[in-house]
Amino acid sequence: MKSTCLSLVAVLAVTGCSSYVGPETVAMLGDAPASSGGKYSTGGGISVAADMRERGGQTLVCGVWAQSEQQSILTKGRAGEVLARGSVQLDGSQIAQDLSFMQEVPPVADYSGSTANCRQIDRPWQAGDENRRLSIRIPRHVVHREFDGVGGGVIVFFDPGGPGAGGV
Repeated sequence: MKSTCLSLVAVLAVTGCSSYVGPETVAMLGDAPASSGGKYSTGGGISVAADMRERGGQTLVCGVWAQSEQQSILTKGRAGEVLARGSVQLDGSQIAQDLSFMQEVPPVADYSGSTANCRQIDRPWQAGDENRRLSIRIPRHVVHREFDGVGGGVIVFFDPGGPGAGGV
């Protein structure tokens, strides 16, 4: 019984953190999407671009992400974990978390006009939203940890700091 209650609490905690309320749709990013990302301590990185728009009085967050073609085997396949920790902020206040719904695209210098996945968030569109500052935040964290049993090992970090996937 105790494990059932703990499982239920864990499920409620995870689902309660979701800020998305509508189905996923597709749209083109605007002329000046917010961009961010970061690099892995072993080389390579991730770039993320996002914007928001109004649909039926509600707010949609749209975005794409790209990863470096050249990166360590220790970071390949870890982008989803990095994106899941990310959030979108509007004028410094978090409006969405978990960026893993975003569309992967090849690395480029400018993501304007990219075909992006969009999600409706639990926030009505407000007058002036189109002029507010959108930003993306992905925290620094460990993406790989390996110990050799005698006090040594490898730790790989994701370090935020702007687009990190490179591009033409």
